[in-house]
Amino acid sequence: MSTEALLRDLRGQLRDGGLHGCLLVRDLHTGDELGIDPDTQLPSASLVKVPLALATVERIRRGELDGATMLDVPPGRITTPGPTGLSRFRHPARIAIDDLLYLSTCVSDGTSADALFDLTPPARVAEILHELGLRGITVRHGMRELSETPVERFDAAQAHLAHALAIDAGTGGRGHRVPQLDTTRANTGSARAYVELLQALWTPSAIHPEVALRVRDLMAHNVLRYRLAPDFSSDATTWSSKTGTLLNLRHEIGIVEHSDGQAFAIAVLTESLVPANSQPGAEALMAQVARTLRDHLRQL
Repeated sequence: MSTEALLRDLRGQLRDGGLHGCLLVRDLHTGDELGIDPDTQLPSASLVKVPLALATVERIRRGELDGATMLDVPPGRITTPGPTGLSRFRHPARIAIDDLLYLSTCVSDGTSADALFDLTPPARVAEILHELGLRGITVRHGMRELSETPVERFDAAQAHLAHALAIDAGTGGRGHRVPQLDTTRANTGSARAYVELLQALWTPSAIHPEVALRVRDLMAHNVLRYRLAPDFSSDATTWSSKTGTLLNLRHEIGIVEHSDGQAFAIAVLTESLVPANSQPGAEALMAQVARTLRDHLRQL
């Protein structure tokens, strides 16, 4: 199948599956890439925890922070489904910055991320990204805002109402009545911007090698492996990644490294058009489309 026909077919699959998908897959060695709407800006959700980790580790390298410093972190006390780690704790915890990095990046714990944002505010994270030559990722706020969406105002049986609002309350310019989904107010990024970040972490760049290695190790130990991981994990590959989920948004970025030396950066950012909280079919479709793009690139 030609590349044009393949992309047309994949767009149809996403549409039929109720997804608007923004994807980019890039061969890190050749620079060849394939994508679907890769420059569309979408709210980042928890993907922003990768830039946060990068900025935190860079500040540790510069001596501005000490990873062994212990912090007193208040409990998140969140009881709605989804949040992990300290976000669900009922009592305060004393924990080191290095361990907050693990919980924020590998377990996607929003409370740990906010403790790191308290040390390195969003504007400083954005500044460090720019210093490292990384563009296209906007960091405006921490994670507390992501736990104050309409879904928290409904009980589990009414979660579909929050998703219906997320789907229907947007504007043509990507504004939104839900501020967490408004690209003029939310943390945002495109599939291309996140692939650029991944490439900078995995290949020589302005990022210090020790910093890149630390962030790669964090992503390699991501425990949330239900989305793209089933299609990219095997005895002959390693999959390092970060997911992001918010209302009708389902994202994942990652690097698949093959035993033959090939490596591909993958970013899949999606908006579901189906007002439902649990959509395993959408998760599987995301992975299927991303893998098809990767397979086509390997054959070029």
